[in-house]
Amino acid sequence: MKAHVERLFRSLRYLRIDCGLEPKEMIAIADEVVERNEALRAAAGDWWVAWRISRGVDAIGDEGWANTGPQVIVDCTPLPLKARARQFRDGIDVVIPSGRRVAPAEVSPRAKTHNYLNLILAEKEVKSHSPDAWAVMLDEHGNLCEGMGSNIFVVREGRMLTPREQYVLPGVSRGMVLDLAAQLGIPSEERDLDVYDAVTADEVFLTSTSLCICGVRSLNGARIADGAVPGPITRRLTEAYVKSVGCDFVQQYLSRLS
Repeated sequence: MKAHVERLFRSLRYLRIDCGLEPKEMIAIADEVVERNEALRAAAGDWWVAWRISRGVDAIGDEGWANTGPQVIVDCTPLPLKARARQFRDGIDVVIPSGRRVAPAEVSPRAKTHNYLNLILAEKEVKSHSPDAWAVMLDEHGNLCEGMGSNIFVVREGRMLTPREQYVLPGVSRGMVLDLAAQLGIPSEERDLDVYDAVTADEVFLTSTSLCICGVRSLNGARIADGAVPGPITRRLTEAYVKSVGCDFVQQYLSRLS
C-alpha cells in the first residue's frame, strides 16, 4: 500500500492537485475502509482498494458555482476472482488494437490518472471481437506499451524484457517483478519491444495489481512458444511473488473455477 500511495502523491504533484491530506492519512483512511468491510470479505474473497481524487468544481464567474476543492473517495470492491480464473489456468490472449497510446509529450503515462479514455477505447475495440482477450497498446513508435492497468513482459533465452518506463505507467506489480528478478538472478532490461519480440518470445506475461502475474498464451492469435503457461521464468517469479506477499493468488483464482 505504501508504494501505491507514494505513486498517488507523485501523480497529484504532476497534476497540480493538493488533496489536503498527507500520505499517512491516506493510508489510515484505507485501513479504516478495509476494517469496516472486514465482515463482508469472506464472501467476497478479497478486496480491491482504490483512492479516487478529483480536482473538484472550479468557480465560474462571480455568481457561478463555488470552488469545492478536491474531492477524495476511498473505496473497496471485490476482486474479479471468478471472472479471471480461467486465465490463470489457460493463459491470457493479448490482442493489439488499432489505436496508439497517447504520447508522453502530451500526457505522461507515468502518472496514475483517471484519464483512461484512450485505454478504454482500445479495450472496447479488442473485446468487440474477442470478449476474453486483453488489449495491449503500441506506443507512438510502434513498440509494445501497456494495457488498461497492466504491464507486459517478454522472456527470451532466460532474459526478462519490458517496455521503458517513459512510455508506460510504472505499475507497482511491475516494480515488484523487477525487484524479484534481481533477487533471483534473472537478467532484466527495460527496452523498446515490438510485436515480433513478443510473438517469437519464449514466454510473455502481464502484471497488474489484481493479477499480480499471469502468463500470456497468445498475441494476435499467434501462440507464444507452445502456448503452455506459465513458462519456467514466469513460474519462478510467481512462486517468489507468492512467498513475498504471503498469499497464493494463483490458487485464489483457480479455486473460483466453475
